[in-house]
Amino acid sequence: ARRVDPRVRQNPRFYDVDRLKAEGRRMLGRYPRNRLYRHLSHCALTYNCLAAKNLFMQRWEAPLPTARSCNARCIGCLSDQESDCVASHSRIAFKPDADEIAEVGIHHLRRAREAMVSFGQGCEGEPLLETAPIARAVRLMRRNVSRGTIHMNTNASMPVNIKKLCEAGIDSFRVSLNSPDKKYYESYFRPLSYRF
Repeated sequence: ARRVDPRVRQNPRFYDVDRLKAEGRRMLGRYPRNRLYRHLSHCALTYNCLAAKNLFMQRWEAPLPTARSCNARCIGCLSDQESDCVASHSRIAFKPDADEIAEVGIHHLRRAREAMVSFGQGCEGEPLLETAPIARAVRLMRRNVSRGTIHMNTNASMPVNIKKLCEAGIDSFRVSLNSPDKKYYESYFRPLSYRF
């Protein structure tokens, strides 16, 4: 084996459970009506999601899940399976509004070390399906804080929505592409409302 990433962020020593629980209680007390904080607390403590843990530890990349549905049926989906295979965790069950999203993002972008917030997490569907509230949230975040990166993981199935998000101020995208070959791409992603 050869190490290709010098960062050590995935090391368990950075994820002290007692400290995480204390930070989680503090954040939930500070934002008691924000459903997204409650959801992410569950992700951190039940699913061991390192990105959700980062949110409460105020560092690195933190998730901003928003999408309950998807326009693909990926064979390896973490949060929705049509087969006998059990999804590793549940998909977000509510639609956070722009204010909830921005509240989480602003807090993290202001305080976190190497701050980054990301849409398109494993606990959600395709974030481009929620472009309107995400674009509003991105604008709110950028009105309040200029530091850090606002990012989206996406299947890039809706280029018009990508343009809208760029205009709103999003900084970066990571596009899921398991293969540049149409046959393999479609057999894995099984797109519903778009094609290769």
